[in-house]
Amino acid sequence: MKKISDNLIIIRGGGDIATGSIQKLYRVGFKILILEIEKPSAIRRKASFCEAIYDGESIIENIKCVYCKSMEEIENCWKNKVIPIVADPEGKYIEMLKPDIVIDAVLAKKNMGTSIDMAPGVIGLGPGFDAGKNCHIAIETMRGHNLGRLIFSGPTMANTGTPGIIKGVGKERVIYSENAGIIKNISEIGDIVEKDQVIAKIGKNSVKATISGVLRGIIRDGYKVPEHFKIADIDPRKEEQGNSFTISDKARAVGGAVLEAVFCLLNKEQV
Repeated sequence: MKKISDNLIIIRGGGDIATGSIQKLYRVGFKILILEIEKPSAIRRKASFCEAIYDGESIIENIKCVYCKSMEEIENCWKNKVIPIVADPEGKYIEMLKPDIVIDAVLAKKNMGTSIDMAPGVIGLGPGFDAGKNCHIAIETMRGHNLGRLIFSGPTMANTGTPGIIKGVGKERVIYSENAGIIKNISEIGDIVEKDQVIAKIGKNSVKATISGVLRGIIRDGYKVPEHFKIADIDPRKEEQGNSFTISDKARAVGGAVLEAVFCLLNKEQV
């Protein structure tokens, strides 16, 4: 019987929801590799391992992730108990390393190319996944009663396009770009902002806070954003300022479901 550390899990995506799953898998001892795109667009950057693509490394809740450009660097990370991340949107490392389990945690509101034959066990998070068709287990990511539910047959809920409610605030807390261009951030993650305060500029256009609260997330300074692109997230609970830098409740809930799904797949008698 293989030890936990002998099982390779490749995770597609290193955003904030994916990071909650990565943390749990790392803590129990799985060998992990994260695949990302060349220019990730995470909003909650201070709680997303994908920022290592830009900065070389990312440390979240005392877990270190390092950007790698070769197999030698990946193996060195594994040897030193560090999580490796590579820029590989096409999933070439999946074909090369033949992992035990592939997890699609991109949360792109649709399946970006993950298929059920990529590995002996394939797990898909959120909209676009249909257990038994494009993955072995799908996981519900919609806030509510079914958040974190494992689905062994059939699809997850379709994307509603409406953000989860926090302190009675839903769509107003999420900010989208009104025009395309290069973003110049004025406020930083963790700042207390007031409604209508200018928090960034895209070209000559100002980006204003839609509500008062904590700027929980804002896309990386200098990112080239298209029109109507999610660029910021404000938490109306000013007392929750420190939460901007830690894994969210939703990410932890989904992470627990991912861990459960992984063990279900490794112990197939339970599936």
